[in-house]
Amino acid sequence: MERRFSQTPALGPTAALLLAIVVFSVGSDTFLNIDNFSFIVQQSVVIATLALGQTIIILTGGIDLANALIAVLGTLVMTRTTLDGVPVVAALALGVLVCALTASVSGLLVAKLRLPSFIVTLGMLTVVTAVANLYSSGTTWPAPDGLLTLMGMKLYLFGRVQFTIGMLFAAALFVLVWVTLTRTAWGRHVYAIGNDAEAARLNGINVKRMLLSVYALAGCIYAMAAWLSLGRTPSADPNAYQLGNLESITAVVIGGTSLFGGRGGVVGTVVGALIVSVLRSGLTQMGIDSNYQNLATGILVIVAVAFDQFTRRRSA
Repeated sequence: MERRFSQTPALGPTAALLLAIVVFSVGSDTFLNIDNFSFIVQQSVVIATLALGQTIIILTGGIDLANALIAVLGTLVMTRTTLDGVPVVAALALGVLVCALTASVSGLLVAKLRLPSFIVTLGMLTVVTAVANLYSSGTTWPAPDGLLTLMGMKLYLFGRVQFTIGMLFAAALFVLVWVTLTRTAWGRHVYAIGNDAEAARLNGINVKRMLLSVYALAGCIYAMAAWLSLGRTPSADPNAYQLGNLESITAVVIGGTSLFGGRGGVVGTVVGALIVSVLRSGLTQMGIDSNYQNLATGILVIVAVAFDQFTRRRSA
């Protein structure tokens, strides 16, 4: 059993998710409502997408504390340039470029100067926060209806089950990244670097180039989170997602991806994001104070990291 958990990191989180659904279904009459499940997924889409970019960085043994603020900067660029008369497609492309370049700066410092990703992205968090506030003058801008807010458009399956275009888009994005990580040489190199960067270098992998590509791709994914955010809340707020970095890391860790790199994946991240949303929704419906919700989430993170350490030591 222990070996199975080690080989399939998402197995434990999936069991935890199912257990949480059962517990909250017993504790609340409305939890199993189809509309509630739809709301839970909609609520988790932005953080889950941020966690997707975080996942590929953590798989290399790094971490990105600036990811949520990079996405916020993306929403500001996309919205402001559209309001200034730039065609919306060009505004979206500019937002993606800004997010990718910002994340790439962190990747460059980590790869070329071998600085710890924690320190680099902590500094980048401060820089991006300042840039976002200076760029927006602390003002929240409404996103014009249309392509910018498309991700929030609601659709209905069988005229009953509500979902959004953003949910479909996020699902497609997750599948694309999963295929990239599990079915390409690039993905194998990501895991190799996370397991042992020096061994990967000796085996012919250009570690510096790979790390730069990982951060650049993560930046593009953060831009997609920005677009999804504009669909969910049609405004660009420089103070949005202040805890998005911690929430995305929480989803990744709870989903079974090791903070030490080389182990985990996209499936676990999806499950981890859903666990956080299910936990908050279930406890809210049961009338539990939000402080206890944060307490439960924090305990889950500690347990997940401890379990990862335990399985690593037993398999070493």
